Amino acid sequence: MTPSARVQAAIEILDEVIASARDDGPPADTIIQRYFKTRRYAGSKDRRAVRELAFRAIRRCGERPDSGRTAMLGLADDDALLLDLFDGSPHGPVVREPAEKPAAASIIPQWIQPLLSEQVATGEWPALLERAPLDLRVNAAKAARDEIASQIPDAKPTTLSPWGLRLPADSKIDDLPAFAEGLIEIQDEGSQLIALACQPTNGMRILDLCAGAGGKALALAAVSPDAEIIASDTNRARLAQLAPRSGRAGAAIATRLIDGGREAAQLADLEGQCDVVLVDAPCSGSGTWRRNPEGRWRLTSDRLDRLAELQKRLLDLAAPLVKPGGALVYATCSIIRAEGADQARNFLGRHSSWQVHDVSINGGRADGPGKLLTPGHDATDGFFVARFIRS
Repeated sequence: MTPSARVQAAIEILDEVIASARDDGPPADTIIQRYFKTRRYAGSKDRRAVRELAFRAIRRCGERPDSGRTAMLGLADDDALLLDLFDGSPHGPVVREPAEKPAAASIIPQWIQPLLSEQVATGEWPALLERAPLDLRVNAAKAARDEIASQIPDAKPTTLSPWGLRLPADSKIDDLPAFAEGLIEIQDEGSQLIALACQPTNGMRILDLCAGAGGKALALAAVSPDAEIIASDTNRARLAQLAPRSGRAGAAIATRLIDGGREAAQLADLEGQCDVVLVDAPCSGSGTWRRNPEGRWRLTSDRLDRLAELQKRLLDLAAPLVKPGGALVYATCSIIRAEGADQARNFLGRHSSWQVHDVSINGGRADGPGKLLTPGHDATDGFFVARFIRS
């Protein structure tokens, strides 16, 4: 592909990403993979270059642009060499018209800015879009972190999680023996700390209420292999991913597929029986914009309201399942107050028999009844976490 053809390919991809963000379709990575499946002529260098152009343009635009072309023209405004590639050549973008307006540069959509946690100062905003490193969690039940670090080039121990290793963003681990043997899992350091906030010990019964593909359930099982871990979710496809992962890790994790709207009845046998219930609730994903920068384009005020209502319902669903003296751990990968500190405060207002308990993790800053981890302060994804004790 010529340099101009690469720019045009990025524009076409951006058009799909913009439409997908508007219609709640697949993420940018999926769109890029699908794009190149039908374009076998593009070599590996071409694919990398186009992907980099597309993501640079996405990161530059806090507000959803009108088109891929306006997004790429905005990027070209900062790069004269890139602007020269709008030359009208075959397979390249047409020449820029004098009246064409490029997308404006910004980091966070204006409507979201006043909704952020007070801890996320303006100076931290650029870190929300920096490319994230690749974090691994060493399976503490099967291996020591130092032992695994010595086997993986460029691996550095994480500073906050006792199980973590950090690699450059482009690292590949699928073909490593340690991965095949279940000694490591991909997991952001912040996500590892959420499992640590549960304070798991052997003999506990721990329910991961919104387990998804089971990353945190696997972390809990690794540090407390004799605990009873139950992973539940309403998404069959995501929960089905846990079985092969737990088999590789040598972890015994029970799964429960529950129906939306019937959760209380399907979990009734656990009422007052759990030492810990983890509510890692669905959220805006604003703490993961480093990995999914187009997530800024997907979020709307209506969607945020629906997510906050779902989080409230999940907390109220989880509370009766905890035994007296047990803990409820609430977490979201969000830096928005309504999903973090405000949600935690409102839970306490509805449930007088619960008390705030210290979130005993390294890093983070106090944010209402909990702690907030951010890319700028902690070099992790953004996470809010609170821990409550049932009196």
